Amino acid sequence: MRVLAIGECMAELSPKAQPGDFHLGFAGDTFNTAWYLAMLSPDIDVSYFTAVGDEALSERMLRAMSEAGIGTRHIRKVKGRALGLYMISLDKGERSFSYWREQSAARLLAEDTEALNAAIAESDLVYVSGITLAILDGPGRNTLLEAMRSARRAGKRVAFDPNLRLHLWDGAGQMTEVIMQAAACCNIALPSFEDEARWFADKDAEATLDRYVGAGADTVIVKNGAASVHYRQNGRNGAVPVQALASVVDTTAAGDSFNAAVLAGLATDMPLGEAIEQGCRLAGQVVQSRGALVPIRLNLLEQFA
Repeated sequence: MRVLAIGECMAELSPKAQPGDFHLGFAGDTFNTAWYLAMLSPDIDVSYFTAVGDEALSERMLRAMSEAGIGTRHIRKVKGRALGLYMISLDKGERSFSYWREQSAARLLAEDTEALNAAIAESDLVYVSGITLAILDGPGRNTLLEAMRSARRAGKRVAFDPNLRLHLWDGAGQMTEVIMQAAACCNIALPSFEDEARWFADKDAEATLDRYVGAGADTVIVKNGAASVHYRQNGRNGAVPVQALASVVDTTAAGDSFNAAVLAGLATDMPLGEAIEQGCRLAGQVVQSRGALVPIRLNLLEQFA
């Protein structure tokens, strides 16, 4: 299985236990999923598609990707651009972010249509998020949506996490319109109910399932924090309870790691309910540590062997 994740990886400043101290790492929603997928399933060929700058921090990030087993052959360097940067602030486990990304090279990732199509052609599963679409300009967004459509028509799996972040869009109307355009391009949709209820007025997870299936997805998995995960696959519904946690340190990358475990399971034809259970277990580990990328227990890795 060859997986291509498309999006933006940024420099991350995450708080340490001592107030005022921060750790420098690299993270971003689709990259986080790629990283956890590479950790869970070393036999899966995981690559990343983005654009980076020509400065030292971009080089450091590329080395970190390679060391994590993520292919960088599809990453383009843009002269005069740099990595985006964000800083995490925590309040009782819930996080907020400050961003510096206006000159991020990743905003130009879809400019080279030939490179994008070539990377997708080498892949079996393509993973995109609403954030990936949000950082692009109009032409770039249309290029990526068409690439997703073409990939699905060619028989590839296309997975999409809406990851609704209003501050990245020109308005709620633009955001919801583009998200549903992307939903029509994917086989696998991975929405979060809290976001969907806020921006699409979904009354329950069933309404979210209906909307994404209606758009064209054949597998929809609705995350809902500590509540049960609801799913529909080829017309069949199910729900997976989420084990309660004694404490939550940092919710960064909870959904991203969950997605990785689900995609790892689907890559090996694991029953969807089991893949979701493992996604819940992985996310449960991740939220008990600080930062987006955290070590995972070997006993969980063995379950994906």
